[in-house]
Amino acid sequence: MKKFTTDSGIEIERLYTEAEPDKSEPGEFPFTRGIHPEMYRSKLWTMRQYAGFSTAEESNKRYHYLLKQGVMGLSVAFDLPTQIGYDSDHPLAEGEVGKVGVAIDSLQDMETLFQGINLEEVSTSMTINSTAFILLSLYIALAKKQGADLKKISGTIQNDILKEYAARGTYIYPPKPSMKIITDIFEYCNAEVPKWNTISISGYHIREAGATAVQEVAFTLSNGKAYCLAAIQKGLDINRFGQRLSFFFNAHNNIFEEVAKFRAARRMWAKITRELGATDPRAQMLRFHTQTGGSTLTAQQPMNNIARVTLQALAAVLGGTQSLHTNGYDEALSLPTEQAAKIALRTQQIIGYESGVTDTVDPLGGSYFVETLTNRIEEAAWQYIRRIDEMGGSVAAIESGYMQQEIARSSYDYQQAVERKEKIIVGVNMFTEQESEPVSIFRVDDSIRQVQTEKLKALRASRNHEKVTSCLAEIRRRALEDQNLMPAVIEAVENYCTLGEIADTLRKVYGEYQG
Repeated sequence: MKKFTTDSGIEIERLYTEAEPDKSEPGEFPFTRGIHPEMYRSKLWTMRQYAGFSTAEESNKRYHYLLKQGVMGLSVAFDLPTQIGYDSDHPLAEGEVGKVGVAIDSLQDMETLFQGINLEEVSTSMTINSTAFILLSLYIALAKKQGADLKKISGTIQNDILKEYAARGTYIYPPKPSMKIITDIFEYCNAEVPKWNTISISGYHIREAGATAVQEVAFTLSNGKAYCLAAIQKGLDINRFGQRLSFFFNAHNNIFEEVAKFRAARRMWAKITRELGATDPRAQMLRFHTQTGGSTLTAQQPMNNIARVTLQALAAVLGGTQSLHTNGYDEALSLPTEQAAKIALRTQQIIGYESGVTDTVDPLGGSYFVETLTNRIEEAAWQYIRRIDEMGGSVAAIESGYMQQEIARSSYDYQQAVERKEKIIVGVNMFTEQESEPVSIFRVDDSIRQVQTEKLKALRASRNHEKVTSCLAEIRRRALEDQNLMPAVIEAVENYCTLGEIADTLRKVYGEYQG
């Protein structure tokens, strides 16, 4: 007989007639059923759209468009040079400026990016890791220029460097100084920007690299544990910084496995934080943003992706997400067009306002299948975490290559299942068509690098050179003396030091990680 399994290899029985249900209340430890007592009955999740391309001017136009369409928060995509600490005129930036996100070289670009947008009134998520401390500093500097109260600005920086080593690759510095910078951010924001989520511990890219749902939970929570331990070692109180931790998960097509994954992750994180000393329920809650699965999108028959994104968004909502980004149907081909972005947003709005799934908390709770699957995912994820703990934690597991090897194995197994047609992808290995309907593609002009280069040249000619030199020297001094970098970096960006100049100053102190 055919064996049925989830994408994580958990065997699915023909019929479920009993289960061990989680009878805890939503809003109470261990938060399996949700972190708020009323969940979406009182407030829907934040509907975000991930956007950023070309120049700050062009991205600003898209942000205003999305805000008019009803998005509740902005989510900024940065180009690769910005992500790895190179100014747009650096030789290694050639061919990449403005391509997968917006190019941000200085406070000047940040001012343009958010022109006409009040930072006190919008929540901003920034998908940035190795240079997260610089982009946060730019955001803070801009808020100060706007006259905003830093105690009121809200948003999230991804700031999750461990998953970069494990799955994605946009790192700069070695693990130890990178972890130091992250705890600097925790410390600074606890005091100065209390509503800011200082890290979004990301399973998304781990899943995109080929991990299973179980591995996504296990590796993400293990990384979260490593960040907590680093902060505790620095003398920070988990009951304070723990309230500003957030998570970022993927949502794939298997609705029941995804819902069970989210429920298990909440329960597990509550137990992990309690073991680390958290006594405040707000420091034990797993708050998370979800993005629908980019790796599930197909270039073949791209309109099919609308159905995939709908299933994935529904899973995220049924699983209790706090924030959601839905992919455009055309993102296997290019950055999303305005039409694709609008359809993606409307998908969320239809789920939120028309489907009825928001009327009760944890609507799949009590399902024999979902409760059993939640328990099975938790059991399998704990096995991974115990193994990683035996190695010395996430940093050691990454340095030894363990996480990377596990992800690569799962990715290979999945691709083999697709090749053998054990895993059906509609339009790819079944129900294929010889010719597909043409789809409009969003294209970024290659002249963007020249535009950015000219802006940099003018900026460097007009700023106070002595002040720039002294600011960069102060960053270097603080790095050498192991002091908190954030005040010096904020002062540097306020004086129009560029992102590349700040990153290079620290390259000379910390070196670069050779993965």
